[in-house]
Amino acid sequence: MNDALHIVCPHCHSVNRVPQAKLAAGARCGRCKQPLFDGQPVELTQESFSRHIGRSDIPVLVDFWAPWCGPCKMMAPVFVQAAVGLEPQVRLAKVNTEQEQGLAGQYGIRSIPTLALFKGGREIDRVAGAMDLNNLLAWTRRHL
Repeated sequence: MNDALHIVCPHCHSVNRVPQAKLAAGARCGRCKQPLFDGQPVELTQESFSRHIGRSDIPVLVDFWAPWCGPCKMMAPVFVQAAVGLEPQVRLAKVNTEQEQGLAGQYGIRSIPTLALFKGGREIDRVAGAMDLNNLLAWTRRHL
């Protein structure tokens, strides 16, 4: 089972070993039995962020946003559409910078929305500002 990937559950945040061939076939968490991918970005907190970034074998695209931000609100449905198009090759996640100011500070988030792509526990690229679906998909896929 050397083709297995570590996938962090978006519901209970436990780490699952999933054969690559089964990723798109409705893989479920071994602990909570919820789908590992459901076409929705996962909300991350200080507690769950490091687990998703550090333990996931697939890239994690994080939207740093705030509820008062107009461009963030405009981009929210685009980010959900991107989740549908990018899963299971990429996990999409959101960090509310108002609630998670420590994470925003740790990653030097100066403007929102900021999208940061993590792979292998490290940030590999970021872009600030709202994007339309085609640009978001193209930007993300360039790094896969």
